[in-house]
Amino acid sequence: MEIFSVEGNGQRLDGGAMFGNCPRALWARWCPPDEHDRIELACRCLVVREAAGRTVLFEAGIGWFFPPKLRARYGVEGDGHRLLASLAARGIRPEDVDVVVLSHLHFDHAGGLLAPYAEGKPPALVFPNAAYVVGAAAFARAKAPHPRDRASFIPELPALLEATGRLECVEGERSRTLGSLVRFRVSNGHTPGMLLSWIETAEGPLVFAADLVPGVPWVHVPITMGYDRFPELLIDEKRALLADLELERGRLFFTHDPAVAACRVERDARGRYAAADPVPVLGPVSTP
Repeated sequence: MEIFSVEGNGQRLDGGAMFGNCPRALWARWCPPDEHDRIELACRCLVVREAAGRTVLFEAGIGWFFPPKLRARYGVEGDGHRLLASLAARGIRPEDVDVVVLSHLHFDHAGGLLAPYAEGKPPALVFPNAAYVVGAAAFARAKAPHPRDRASFIPELPALLEATGRLECVEGERSRTLGSLVRFRVSNGHTPGMLLSWIETAEGPLVFAADLVPGVPWVHVPITMGYDRFPELLIDEKRALLADLELERGRLFFTHDPAVAACRVERDARGRYAAADPVPVLGPVSTP
């Protein structure tokens, strides 16, 4: 079995929103903003190819489903559906993807499930044979979002996933679709029911932490996003995850960091959690 990262379309979002109550003078040193105060963000995905031949995709990035006006509003970068191009470069066609694991259904994590925008055509799923795995609470949130985060969801997506007949809404630590491949933790600080995927490798656990820790600057425990529903809860969840990763010499996989795909977790001279051994591209990584 092998594991590797693939890139989706990048985007640019307001730096203040991405760093919550962190002062601009601080976050601008970590992530220099453009003339519109937006920072560069990746929408990176993870692929697991099992020895038995199954291809599992962790998330789908933002994709190219937005019409041009909304692509500009949300700073979507690229020319076309970059994730599909990245998969093709690895010899993976859309029909070859067997399972898609979604931490949650915000558009920058699930938009890549949809075919590129075409005027006059309704949204359609781009992975025709895939089963879909998402947390039960996250799926319920996508179907009935709160007014505060309604704009973060794609209204048509839940019905499209249900119509496949291949949707699994996970409530526990394991998925019947994935078996022993992944162990899940549920995080509620960013959005209710977000799944953190814990994958065992020969180099220790690899955790797809989604928006709990979207990039290197957010490894610092007090740093949260303005988009987080419950920042204090998120900090508690983050601290617990980082403690376990430090103990097990595990690694974080970053979906939004434009320069770092994964890193280990260690303490700095002041005892704070910090990124160690960062890599810009992950894989292939062997598994036990």
